Amino acid sequence: MTENEELSELVAAARRGDGEAFGRLSDRFRPELVLHAYRLLGRYDEAEDAVQDTLLQAWRGIRGFEGRASVRSWLYRIATNSCLARRVKDERRRRLVAATAVRDGVAIPVPATVPWLQAVPQDAIEAVAQRDPRPDERLVGRESLEIAFVAALQHLTGRQCAVLVLRDVAGWPAGEVAAQLGTTTSAVNALLQRARRTMRTVLGPDRAEWRRSSPPASEAALVRRYVEAVESGDDEAIATLLAADVLVSHQPHGGNATPEVTWYRGRQTTVDAWAPALHGSMALDLRLVEFGVNNQPAVATYGRLPGTTPHRAFSLTVLRTTGEHITEIVNLSPAQFPALGLPMELPATTVPGRGRERTP
Repeated sequence: MTENEELSELVAAARRGDGEAFGRLSDRFRPELVLHAYRLLGRYDEAEDAVQDTLLQAWRGIRGFEGRASVRSWLYRIATNSCLARRVKDERRRRLVAATAVRDGVAIPVPATVPWLQAVPQDAIEAVAQRDPRPDERLVGRESLEIAFVAALQHLTGRQCAVLVLRDVAGWPAGEVAAQLGTTTSAVNALLQRARRTMRTVLGPDRAEWRRSSPPASEAALVRRYVEAVESGDDEAIATLLAADVLVSHQPHGGNATPEVTWYRGRQTTVDAWAPALHGSMALDLRLVEFGVNNQPAVATYGRLPGTTPHRAFSLTVLRTTGEHITEIVNLSPAQFPALGLPMELPATTVPGRGRERTP
């Protein structure tokens, strides 16, 4: 039985009220719907909520599904409109997004312009990639899920964002996107051109810059050196790993409580900014746990003040690398740790020594 035949049987059974069949249908499309909603909203928790609403609406309306479009297209239409409604409802927060990624002639890290930004777990991406031996690279490709790209999408209007994601990421024809949004093909094309111009302004014109520029093994080795340098508080080693014009941003804890995001630029500026946390009587004892989000390397940073225990969640750090250097460091709120399968505290260990303690 082909996939289309199987889907047709599941849809037919679901229309007859078969909840198990609808559950299998939901399981088939939920992972890619979550990534779609995440790109539109910039927050993983809201994306999951939007998809839950989507599937509830779909179950309530499945008897009226006539099959004039594919079930995938039908679910995407519901999900897209659910996300657009959420963006409208949250317009006040979205007005806080900077109109450009340049301030006073200095490039701002794009994620620093979106204070509510969250990461998407790597296993959520791999759930889509594993659905098919040859998954559509547009849906799971690195450049369409990088933190900077997702942040840049939030600079678009809701309909511009939906059109760009459906056309340039999902690869849908303009006519199908027009049907999704209840508009014309010419309107879709106009929205797409405006969206692309905004993305070029925010991200820069060279799309190649968004792609991985070093082999995964080299990147992993670079991240390992970064972890060791930070845990040991080695300023010189940290400096050798950073690009001369490295960009660093720190999201306020809580993610959306304030529009202000701290950011700075430059190797020496970064080393100096980190010095109070790495040295002196009140320096933090840091432990870093390597993992991945958004098809990028990341580390969960835990800190412990002198005389206290245990190590507590301090920052979710997402890295962007080029060749042998780290070019961007994005520190997101640690409030997302549980959603990423990370504890908020690390247990005390029996092996003392800065940078050498490990969870048993």
